[in-house]
Amino acid sequence: MYIALLGDSIFDDARYVPDEAPVVKQLQSLLPRDSKAALLAVDGSVTTEVVSQVDRVPRDVTHLVISSGGNDALHASLSIGHSDGALEILTIVKQEFRNNYRRLAHRLKKAGKPTVVCTIYDAVPNLEPWQRTALSVFNDVIISEASRFGFPVIDLRPLCNEASDYSPLSPIEPSSKGGMKIAKRISLVLTEFNFESSRTVLF
Repeated sequence: MYIALLGDSIFDDARYVPDEAPVVKQLQSLLPRDSKAALLAVDGSVTTEVVSQVDRVPRDVTHLVISSGGNDALHASLSIGHSDGALEILTIVKQEFRNNYRRLAHRLKKAGKPTVVCTIYDAVPNLEPWQRTALSVFNDVIISEASRFGFPVIDLRPLCNEASDYSPLSPIEPSSKGGMKIAKRISLVLTEFNFESSRTVLF
């Protein structure tokens, strides 16, 4: 297997774990012999920018793993949290995110490679209750669009559920511990899921 990690700082996390292995190297250590992982994700990317990452995927890549949406939610929180019409704004934000995520899913499907997508984790230390509620809207979009396109989903919410899963340098990024949890789950899905089934399974 030749796996490409696309998306944001969930995968592009080296700067947040300076003395330990980032997710891509943790994943590499878990893969079968002669398999490899490449990092195409870029810290700070929103979903519209992840679409362009798909265009840079090498031809010989066999599998794609995507983590996208966290930065979309982060940007949206700046307006949702300071508005009297938060519900109305969230409705608009949800539709915009659905349009962008569906565009990404279309591009991934067109790439013709087995693809796994991730939800957005919601146990970030000091996350406000309203922020967790807003994240559920973004995760609903991710899961429903994955179902539309037949992508398996890694649900990061029950996976990264402890404060120690998050980097002390930036609480919204995975720590080495959290990164290993993510890498192990990716490895499990890649080696055990039947991608020919074209169905959505939540891991």
